Amino acid sequence: MAETTPHRQFHSGQPWRRTPIDELLVEVASRVDEIVVDRERLRALLDAVISIGSDLELSAILDRIVVGAMTLVDAKYGAMGVLDGAGGLAEFRTQGLSREEIEALGDPPTGRGILGHIIDHNEPLRLADLSAHPASIGFPPGHPPMRTFLGVPVTVGEKAWGNLYLTDKGGGELFTEDDEAIIQALAAAAGVAIDNARLYTELAASQADRERLVVFRDRDRIGRDLHDLVIQRLFATGLQLQSIVHLVDAPEAAARINSAVDEIDGAISDLRAAIFSLHTDADQVFSATVRGLCGVVRHHLGFPPDLTFTGPVDEAVPEAVRIEVLAMLREALSNAARHAKASRVAVVTAVHGSSLVMTVTDNGCGIPPQAPRRGLANLASRAAALGGDFAIDAVEPTGTEVRWTIPLGDAPANAR
Repeated sequence: MAETTPHRQFHSGQPWRRTPIDELLVEVASRVDEIVVDRERLRALLDAVISIGSDLELSAILDRIVVGAMTLVDAKYGAMGVLDGAGGLAEFRTQGLSREEIEALGDPPTGRGILGHIIDHNEPLRLADLSAHPASIGFPPGHPPMRTFLGVPVTVGEKAWGNLYLTDKGGGELFTEDDEAIIQALAAAAGVAIDNARLYTELAASQADRERLVVFRDRDRIGRDLHDLVIQRLFATGLQLQSIVHLVDAPEAAARINSAVDEIDGAISDLRAAIFSLHTDADQVFSATVRGLCGVVRHHLGFPPDLTFTGPVDEAVPEAVRIEVLAMLREALSNAARHAKASRVAVVTAVHGSSLVMTVTDNGCGIPPQAPRRGLANLASRAAALGGDFAIDAVEPTGTEVRWTIPLGDAPANAR
């Protein structure tokens, strides 16, 4: 059977298989004969190609392409425009502009003027003066002056994928035919690198989906086992205790049986809340998950908790923090339902700066000094494991507030 993967034998007897870097170099080699370059510039081209192929993250590859192109032709500014499939630009990545200049320009280009001309014609374009081209529409306010221009399409497979733009060649010189040819060679290698990155991303996503499916199947199995084996047995035990309480003459013994039944009911409620957490989809927004959990425990409380959300709770809280915070909220609500004798519970979830602050407040009887503290200690340890703090305070005239503050790292801009 013929080999389907290109290979050759080394002296070690091990076959050589083509890597992404090899594919890039093959693509460049097929075009080098068309370029009149000296040894130094050829080395710079190969260095740029190897740099492009050293990463599999698409955004990093695009930045490397632009930087490599700027170096090859001594351009002051460079950019990569990614096509959106509708005649415009879905993404525009720049190099050479300062952060202040980028912010001053506002929204990135969408594919008009010279950029739109290259999108429509899908062929290289060299200009001595940008403003003199018929398609030019000028620059927006705050845009640095640019004069000379070189634009080259980037193709992935047979499809136009984006365009590489370079402006202001060093020394005020014009971009040459050799500049155009060497950037075309780089663009050809870039197309291969982009295709490899997209394939890698698809494979990684597929692997992540498979692993996630395994996790969900395990959660589903655990949830079924908890419901079918544990909850049903607890429920049956509670019924048996209720059926014999009338046979007990001693009031103290009857009270203990009724108390045990109440504890079983509380355990069943806790298990149902835990099952809900197991089946919570990671793609569901955090506020909806909190609402769902409160809906599960409302039957044990006897009323729905009051819910308040402040700040970007759905965008700023990562999944690892959500899982722990939901477990903490479940325990806090369970404590309120089983011990507080409250008629009102309020849950406030807020993102302030780079922290998540969640409070659960009830108007119940408070926490007796002699009460067991295992649940509160568990809440404190969970908060500490996330690098956060846990606090508990009395509320006037009666009631309790528990509060945990969890750091979130870098919060989104609208959280500041």
